Amino acid sequence: MAAYIRKVRTGSGATAVQIAEKIAGRHRIIDHLGSAHTEAELAALVQAARDKLDADQLAFDLPEVTPPDRVPAGSSTAVGGSVITGKRSRWLIDVIEAAWSRLGFDQIDDEAFFQLVLARIVEPTSKADSVRVLRELGVDAAHRNTFTAALRRCVGREYRDQIAYRCFDYAAETGGLSLVLYDVTTLYFEAEKEDQLRKVGYSKERRVDPQIVVGLLVDRNGFPLEVGCFEGNHAETRTIIPIVKQFAARHGIEGTELVIAADAGMLSAANLTALDEAGLKFIVGSKVTKAPKDLASHFRWHGNHFTDGQIIDTVTPVHGNTQVNDVLKRAEPVWDPRDSSSWRAVWQYSRKRSLRDTRTLDAQVERAQAIVEGRQSARSARFVTTKGAARQVDEALVQRARDLIGLKGYVTNLPANIMSGTEVIEHYHALWRVEQSFRMSKTDLAARPIYHRQHDSIEAHLTIVFAALAVSRYLQDHTGTSIRSIVQALRPLQEITLTIGGHPHTATDPLTPKAADIVTKIGLSAAGH
Repeated sequence: MAAYIRKVRTGSGATAVQIAEKIAGRHRIIDHLGSAHTEAELAALVQAARDKLDADQLAFDLPEVTPPDRVPAGSSTAVGGSVITGKRSRWLIDVIEAAWSRLGFDQIDDEAFFQLVLARIVEPTSKADSVRVLRELGVDAAHRNTFTAALRRCVGREYRDQIAYRCFDYAAETGGLSLVLYDVTTLYFEAEKEDQLRKVGYSKERRVDPQIVVGLLVDRNGFPLEVGCFEGNHAETRTIIPIVKQFAARHGIEGTELVIAADAGMLSAANLTALDEAGLKFIVGSKVTKAPKDLASHFRWHGNHFTDGQIIDTVTPVHGNTQVNDVLKRAEPVWDPRDSSSWRAVWQYSRKRSLRDTRTLDAQVERAQAIVEGRQSARSARFVTTKGAARQVDEALVQRARDLIGLKGYVTNLPANIMSGTEVIEHYHALWRVEQSFRMSKTDLAARPIYHRQHDSIEAHLTIVFAALAVSRYLQDHTGTSIRSIVQALRPLQEITLTIGGHPHTATDPLTPKAADIVTKIGLSAAGH
């Protein structure tokens, strides 16, 4: 009778692959090749069985078979004379390596550093646990001591500088350098004591852990260009100038070539003056409290009436105690770059923003009224004023706030003949890109909490996150898929190598449609999977 390949489901849920023949209605097992727990293992065992059948090896003595139920615990890779010699998440590693190489990061000849970045992208964890992650991927992981040495090399050999240069080159090739975006965040530590760098400071999450302040500069597409850290109690407004100057000096950028956008938190007279004196162009968010002075002419001639989408191009004083708007003139002033007493200000009214602001304002007024009437207790609240021993709602302040709802302002040193008010607003609204990159670094790359305590190790950690963020943004931009989805789609697909009867065999999990799409968009060949 002719021999055939037989696949049998075992009690453990695996699939046993056998070579059998049928005699008198009964199956006779000629060879048991092993039990598969994944599609790749199954494909490899089936291929091995085919090879045996095609080579007519059944005429020779076959290895002794150990029944699956008698295999010792921990020996699942050696069943029925077959030995699985390796498992590797081939597609995931190949895709990340492709991005690493195309960004030019392979100029850093340090395998341990690459492995730390790889682990950070796939499953962010501690340095010690990165060994487990890498081994599960099928990577011959470096020793923990080698990783520690890699952190020292990262600082000593200035890996961050090399990465920053390559990121700049990539951004220049993709047209992202006409506008750069800046923002800050805080990264906290699993530590109790402060030191010269790790300090308790302002935290949006109201944490009291020691932290550092991190500044991130990205291009208009959110691709990282520069990163830096400061003491945990360092004022956010004092971070933008060092980062921007470091970036400009590193790449020899002329001021007229670069526009920097940042939110209102960076708005200070010193910052704007320093950027302007450095020959850099800026767009920063303005604070609504500046609207009455900036829009004095509008309020004088038109009251608080605005139309949806209306843009008012005017000026704002460099110093808050100066007057630069002549309310006796109906026409709004036009900013002159030679005027050292003012900056250009662009204000826009939005009906949608007005409705949102109105809901917020009504809730604040209701809370103030409840405090005044004794229905709610609070030390202080907006719109509550005290006269003598009595509290009351400041109606004049409420009306002033209502006059300003729906308004959003922007300050710039770009003249109107170079960039229109609409373009100024559009450029500023690209800031969500840097916020997205920060979210990626905090969630997908788990940049915090930080477990390092030495300054150099902290800097090395930021460099690893910086490189991982660049690779992740590259993959996301080229596939249209988040890095988390890429990892989830590719990590389970393994390439299995095994030896059966002394002969090596290789099999790979078939690509899912989603995985094939990712691989193809990165430019890798999915043929033969």
